[in-house]
Amino acid sequence: MKKSDFNLQVQNDNIESKIVASLERIAQAFRVLLWQETKEFSLSPIQVQILIFLLNHSKDKCKVSYLAAEFNLTKATISDTIKTLEQKKLIEKEYEVEDSRSYIIHLTQKGKEIAQKTSFFTNEIKSPISKLSSENKEHLYCSLLDIIKYLNTQKIVTIQRSCINCTHYQTNKNGLKHFCKLLNSNLSTSQVRIDCPLHQEKL
Repeated sequence: MKKSDFNLQVQNDNIESKIVASLERIAQAFRVLLWQETKEFSLSPIQVQILIFLLNHSKDKCKVSYLAAEFNLTKATISDTIKTLEQKKLIEKEYEVEDSRSYIIHLTQKGKEIAQKTSFFTNEIKSPISKLSSENKEHLYCSLLDIIKYLNTQKIVTIQRSCINCTHYQTNKNGLKHFCKLLNSNLSTSQVRIDCPLHQEKL
């Protein structure tokens, strides 16, 4: 019978299980840090995450259907969250002329201020990463990209905007060099993007 990665005997004898447990601890740290930021503004974590997303992405992505896919939640849940944010005067809706049921979500000035302040909740996680050598940062980043790519193929991470699943991206036969056909340029590992505004999903 297969045993869990959280079974200590399995975990202590298996590097893969140790990595999984480590990532779970880091995920827990994200949740704790996000909760700390939300208390000041009486917002839930998902409300803060949506505000931060709206602050940093183009208006074509600031719709209920896209947000539902981005956060892997139902449209109804996102709609309820947007309704609450609107009541708090943190967002406003711009209804589309061709479809009165569809709207683009914009941050109000107050919403922008809160989004900007709370978007730094990751600083404590970034701090130890900044102390790694450049080589170790690149190895870590490549490994994380591979994990995210796999999770995307399994439909667990539902939306990707990284270079590795973009129609403009290619590598050589050994998969060692990164090249962007849109920019017509080789990319270093550190230049490979996890969230590119020019991303076009590879079909």
